[in-house]
Amino acid sequence: MGNSLTGFLEKEHTVARPGYNRWLMPPAALAIHLCIGMAYGFSVFWLPLSKAVGIKGSIACAPDVDFFQELVITGCDWKISTLGWMYTLFFVFLGSSAALWGGWLEHVGPRKAAVISALCWCGGMLLSALGIYLHQFWVMLLGSGVIGGIGLGLGYISPVSTLIKWFPDRRGMATGMAIMGFGGGAMIGSPLATALMNHFATPTSVGVMQTFIAMAGIYFVFMMTGALSYRIPDAGWKPQGWTPPAAHKTNSMITPHHVHVKNIFKIKQFWLLWGALCMNVSAGIGVIGMSSPMLQEVFGGRLIGAAKNYSELDKTQLEAIAVVAAGFTALLSLFNIGGRFFWASLSDLVGRKMTFIAFFVLGGLLYISIPGSANTGNKLLFVSAFCVILSMYGGGFSTVPAYLADLFGTQMVGAIHGRLLTAWATAGILGPVIVNYMRDYQLSLGLPHEQVYNQTMMILAGLLMIGLLCNLLIRPLADKWFMTADELTVEKRHARELIVEEEVHFIEEAGQGGDAGKPTHPAMVLLAWTMVLLPLSWGVYKTLVNAGKFFN
Repeated sequence: MGNSLTGFLEKEHTVARPGYNRWLMPPAALAIHLCIGMAYGFSVFWLPLSKAVGIKGSIACAPDVDFFQELVITGCDWKISTLGWMYTLFFVFLGSSAALWGGWLEHVGPRKAAVISALCWCGGMLLSALGIYLHQFWVMLLGSGVIGGIGLGLGYISPVSTLIKWFPDRRGMATGMAIMGFGGGAMIGSPLATALMNHFATPTSVGVMQTFIAMAGIYFVFMMTGALSYRIPDAGWKPQGWTPPAAHKTNSMITPHHVHVKNIFKIKQFWLLWGALCMNVSAGIGVIGMSSPMLQEVFGGRLIGAAKNYSELDKTQLEAIAVVAAGFTALLSLFNIGGRFFWASLSDLVGRKMTFIAFFVLGGLLYISIPGSANTGNKLLFVSAFCVILSMYGGGFSTVPAYLADLFGTQMVGAIHGRLLTAWATAGILGPVIVNYMRDYQLSLGLPHEQVYNQTMMILAGLLMIGLLCNLLIRPLADKWFMTADELTVEKRHARELIVEEEVHFIEEAGQGGDAGKPTHPAMVLLAWTMVLLPLSWGVYKTLVNAGKFFN
């Protein structure tokens, strides 16, 4: 296997040599997550794609053309609502692929999974480009929605287990850095896609097809660089000078033992954490999808200094408040990303359970306060509440892998995390349905636009109270759920960890180690971080410029 063309992808060939600097792993993970995080920004393509045939304007399909006909029709443009199905498929297949192949990932290692993720995500974009060329929407759904969605799932969970093993002393911070990248992917990808579409647009093309091809190439280079940089620690590795604390002396919620993924659905603590994550994500994701229209409808003309309600504004004023609302959405994205690092790092100090308690208690109070700040026209309090809420939405994603490692051990945490992400898929349906349908219901009762979200905020606060209850009920696991020493040995052999250990010793004894004990040069660490921080900084700058429209 080691001599084959793909031998370098095998887990036993990804073990780090002595002297490897563990701070090379977070930028490798960020290189993957910053690319697949563009899934959040795909809506930037909807408007241009809705004019792919008409170019200057949409050519509407006949009224009797249904969704299934729209999948294959070539003579008219796709509706934006139809294009939105690609976004839905992203997160359905992200959750399902992570759940299905999480155990496989633990056995083959992060490098092979990340390479397949790059092939799926970038190959899916290329297939979507072909779908645009042929004007066949089913090809786009298959390309980016299904194949790309599988790439999302594998790429999302690929570094989790490895980072936790590299940073046993800072589990939350390590996963927070990587998952921060998924939230930041759209900050880079959206302005990049817009610039590329403007560059490639011609009188006969909206430029989306060429943009997909270009972005697939750029992302493939970054993702493969990250994937091939993945290393796993040698068996028994620990940070220098760090001693694992005795569980009974510090925190009984952190176990030194390990649960097998095959038993995870039988354990009530898993389902309690599933419920806690689902409620936190449901409350946040519903707001993300409606943040722009919510601000416009609640504050109306007050956003531009006009004493008018939303329904009283003319077309020019509506366009003006839409610009302000776009700045609000950009501001929320910054807090979503920053919260992923802040809350996960904080959880290393105060514990995961306490961090989730903060999400639910503080979030519930903020949701309850929103109708009051809206009614009094206090824009600062309204916006501040949503910024903190979105920071905790992102924080839930980044803290939960460390929570899982604390409860269930680190041996199969990537596979268990994959199972837990089905909570995300559920929340992706539940949250938007609650917000969107409650809005429509309130409007049908004749309520003015500025009041249609009041009841919704109370419902979202109620969801967080359910999440709080789930979190409070979580207790340390009974010993019966943990693998015995013999079972752990068998699992380690399946995961090739014992083989890795044996092969490393063989190489060293055979004199093939070369500079095996030579520490990583600091310049390599600096270069790796520069590669990911430069595009991330550019994305933050672009987002701050957009957010500035809100304050202006």
